[in-house]
Parts: sequence; C-alpha cells; structure tokens
Amino acid sequence: MTPYELRRDNVRRTMREVGLAALLVSSPATRYYLSGFELHDPQFNESAGHLVLSADGDDWLYTDPRYLDAARRLWDPGHIFIYGADAAAEMGRHLSARFQGVLGFEAKTLSFAFWQTFSENLGSLALRPADGLASRFREIKDADEIARMRESCALNQRMMEWLPSQLDKGLTETGLAWAVERYFREHGASELAFASIVAYGPNAALPHAIPSPDVRVVPEGPVLVDVGCRLKGYCSDQTRTFWVGDKPSPEFSRTLALVQEAQQKAIDVMRPGVPACEVFAAAWNHFAAHGVEKAFTHGLGHGVGLETHEPISLNARTTRPLEPGMIITVEPGLYYPEWGGVRWEHMALVTEDGMEIL
Repeated sequence: MTPYELRRDNVRRTMREVGLAALLVSSPATRYYLSGFELHDPQFNESAGHLVLSADGDDWLYTDPRYLDAARRLWDPGHIFIYGADAAAEMGRHLSARFQGVLGFEAKTLSFAFWQTFSENLGSLALRPADGLASRFREIKDADEIARMRESCALNQRMMEWLPSQLDKGLTETGLAWAVERYFREHGASELAFASIVAYGPNAALPHAIPSPDVRVVPEGPVLVDVGCRLKGYCSDQTRTFWVGDKPSPEFSRTLALVQEAQQKAIDVMRPGVPACEVFAAAWNHFAAHGVEKAFTHGLGHGVGLETHEPISLNARTTRPLEPGMIITVEPGLYYPEWGGVRWEHMALVTEDGMEIL
C-alpha cells in the first residue's frame, strides 16, 4: 500500500468508530496528505477539488476539468468525478446517489454558500461537522515525513549560516528577503513556506512585519529574519535576529540573552506527556522572573508540516500533551517599539524519550 492508502485506512477506522458513512475533505493540505492530489488551491476563492473517504473504501476524488489529467496520474479514473460550474449541487447529487447515513465535513473549510447549495442536494444523506477527524493525523509525522522535514530544516539552517554575509551590503528589507528566497530556490526548495519576514530596527518590534523597499539594513541596529522553505512538500520555519554592525547595543544583548535562555527553559521540559501549556509556562516564567513578560506578545510555538502553522500550539490554554512524532517550533520573542525586538526559533521533534532540535 502507498503511504496515502495507509493514511486513508487510518482515517477510515476512526470514521467507523464515530458512525460516519463518508467524510468530505476540502482543506488542501489534508486532501494532499490523504491522496497526493494538489497541495495548494489555485486561489484563495477557488478549490482544486475535494476528497471523499468512504467507511467501506469507496473513495472519490472530485475536481474540475483543469485537473483531470493530473488526477488520472494518481487516482483510479473510475472514481474521479468532474464537476462543472455548480460544483456544490453536482457533488451533492452524486454523493446522495452513493451513500446513506451520515456524511462528515470540515466546517472550517467550506464556505457557507457552498454548504448551503451542497446540503440542499444531499437527499437523505445527513451532514455532521467533523473538523479535525482527518487533519489530526497530520500532527504525528511518520518516518518519511520526518526525513523530508529534516531536509527542509537543514536547508533553512544552511541559509541562516550564509545570511550574515549579506548583512553588510546595504540591502533593503525587500532586497534581503529576495536574497533569502533566491538562496532557497537555487538550493532545491520549490517555494517559500510563507511570506518572508525581514524587519530592521524598530520594525523588528512587529512580530509579522512586512519587508519594506524603503528601509535599508545598515549599521547599527537589529534585523529580525523569520523565513522558511518548502522542500519535498514539507515546510521549515526558523527565526534569527542579528545585530548589524560591530558592537550590539546593551539593550539588544540583554534581550537576546533573555530570549535564548527562555527558549532553553522550554526545550528542557519538552518530552512526551508534558502538556503544551507547561512548555509555554517555562518560557513565560523566565521572562516574568526578569520583569519582561509584557514584551512577550504571542504563543511560544506551533506545529509544522505540510503547512507552516499546524496544531499543536504552545500557549497558555493548550492542555494537550506532547506526543512522539510532533514537530513543533519553539520561538520566544521580546518586542520594544522604541528600538526593535528579538525572536529566536528552533524546530523540535518530539521523540519517544525527549526531543531533538532539527
């Protein structure tokens, strides 16, 4: 069996346990995870297609004529449904003719307009929200996924080791962001994992700063670089904050030390069975002990895989324990509008008896 078939069988067992006759998968990353079909939708307001898993193995791939040849390369042509202009109505009628009972769907992915037309054409087939039923399997990476993510993270690390050579060239934020993207693509990445964050000086106080063509990276000041690439389908995500110039300011040096210490405090408690909120607390408590916790304005980290942001979240509210196979970022930061900020980020694999920095 292919990895995709094995993953579908895992989901199918859960479907039977909760009484679903079929499951409509619409989120692009989960669709790809279970079928290998189209990791991305073409536009925000368009879909490349949907996957329907059946409790008895009668699985279907739904898409439009643009993707027929691509679908045939990896899916049984007899179980490909090509819809026309009214995808929701056509899919509803097709499913109602083949299944009885309850159809699960991803409520967070489908638009209300699609759901309304779709549900009107389902006949006696009942709908039940089933968010997370399939996507939660993505949280625990298998051996192939871990190997791919090691490669993606290794490329990101090589780029970060190369990047200081570009900091004395007087590039703008957008110029430095382009240098990062060019490095990734020239060394095997298919694309960026997300829009690069390159922020110099006071802009480094913005956790999700947008690079500017009007801000030049020159001595003396901090530059925060949060970037990732996609390699063999899987994302990396790393942040480093550099000082541009000969001598870092006292504020920068102190902040960098506190951030790296907080990160290590969190890493030290990461192992299977530890609730995510306790990992967050290890970093937050370190900041609080030094009176800087108000400058820590976001969660400590998140899962990474086919998407840059996946469960699990390291924050004060998540009580779910860590499990082997999770790959999670650990990225504390402190931000000061007067001069900038510092964030430092590692990707960590939870192992059977602890964790490993990737």
